[in-house]
Amino acid sequence: MPPFSLSANENPYPPLPSVRELIRNESGRINRYPDRFVTELTGALSERFSVPAEHLAIGAGSVGVTAHLLHAVLGEAGGEVVYAWPSFEAYPHLTHLYGGTAVEVPLRADHSHDLDAMAGAVTDRTRLVIVCNPNNPTSTVVDHAELERFLDRLPGHVLVVLDEAYREFVRDARAVPDGISLYRDRPQVIVLRTFSKAYGLAGLRVGFAVCHEAVAARIRKSSVPFGVSSVAQSAAVASLEAEAELLERVEELVKERERVQDGLRGAGLGVPSSQANFVWLPLGADTEDFAAACEIAGVRVRAFPGEGARVTIGEPEANDIVLRVAARFGGDGA
Repeated sequence: MPPFSLSANENPYPPLPSVRELIRNESGRINRYPDRFVTELTGALSERFSVPAEHLAIGAGSVGVTAHLLHAVLGEAGGEVVYAWPSFEAYPHLTHLYGGTAVEVPLRADHSHDLDAMAGAVTDRTRLVIVCNPNNPTSTVVDHAELERFLDRLPGHVLVVLDEAYREFVRDARAVPDGISLYRDRPQVIVLRTFSKAYGLAGLRVGFAVCHEAVAARIRKSSVPFGVSSVAQSAAVASLEAEAELLERVEELVKERERVQDGLRGAGLGVPSSQANFVWLPLGADTEDFAAACEIAGVRVRAFPGEGARVTIGEPEANDIVLRVAARFGGDGA
């Protein structure tokens, strides 16, 4: 296995020393069941985002919360789930797992969401629409004005998930909407966030949804009891308390993202502007060759055969390897 993994959008930094110390202390109590209501973290999130505790649902990563939501929304009757494609690979898996029909709407030529086409794909059987913003794997964003227009077009029976797993890496804050601001006046909006990316707790599995009380109650009712471990809850609370220090690390990753992005463009690759902790290389038929060359050089990236490669921003040494390999695929290879 290559020494560097840039394939899973993980944070290359370990948790802060204060968080690691808390994790060590908490591990001495793992013979006990965790708090099934995740009370401490619920309170901390309520305070941090100025939302009522009743508007929160917490699970094992944002994927876990999505699973609980789909279970609640699709139920025995099924229904359609509309999302852009390519996007987060868990969407089709979870939709099928809970008896739904996946409706995949191709991205536009610039690798961004085609919200007009997505609105046109909504039917009376649509239960949920998912907008991944920034989008995984293409790193592109939906801006505030087009998202507002999109939400205004949707019928009232359709819930809308704004998957904001990479929100902390957004730097064009004036153009890119903050879902938590939007949800306050829109009962159909559900915002997903996670501690896996910016906070560096991917291995502990903790994420949350912010939505109006009726929807949050449905998600919690469908949740697996004790789904968030005591260690995960404590680490998430500690990470919120150390947020300023953690976000300094995020800023370093953003600077590294810009360096990598500039280097890839300098090599002749048409890389979309990223607002996440990864970049998208639309290599088409060259995608698998690029991924193989990266692996030989010592870095694993995520290949989408025939479409492109997603490369996480990791350690500078790993990023430098990607830039060296990418130089061989510029020009006509982009």
